[in-house]
Amino acid sequence: MPPDSGESREAFHAWVNLALEEKKAGLRVPFATLDAKSGKPLGSKSFLALRPEHLSVEIGWTWISPDFWKTGANVEAKLLMLTHAFETFGCRRVEFKTDHRNERSRKAMEAIPATFEGILRNHMVVHGGGKRDSAYYSVIDDEWPRVKANLLRRLGRQPG
Repeated sequence: MPPDSGESREAFHAWVNLALEEKKAGLRVPFATLDAKSGKPLGSKSFLALRPEHLSVEIGWTWISPDFWKTGANVEAKLLMLTHAFETFGCRRVEFKTDHRNERSRKAMEAIPATFEGILRNHMVVHGGGKRDSAYYSVIDDEWPRVKANLLRRLGRQPG
């Protein structure tokens, strides 16, 4: 998320409006992550880098309220999106990227388990004009059954 999106209600609404504009432009498919019991919004994820001609998509722009860290909410949201990507869209590849310094995000990707593919140096310009190296991870269709079983186990459910 842009660093200022949580500073005020207006900044957050601007971030939501940007996501919706990008959806209209075909650049992003944003999702809200809701608490199943209360319906309270607790985060968001998006499908990005939509490449249907290559049967590939990215899952990103992920954030979750710290109140819901280590509750399984992020794991379940990833399971739902990966299931949709592989079993509905018919993707062969789902990719993830993060700032190479973001250890929390990298550990979450490794726990999926997504495969680390490398660092793209000077990959992005970030807020304030700085540069970012991006760590790339992916799950491919051949790995999906094993990944799905792992995510289900992490949620306390039986694969199958």
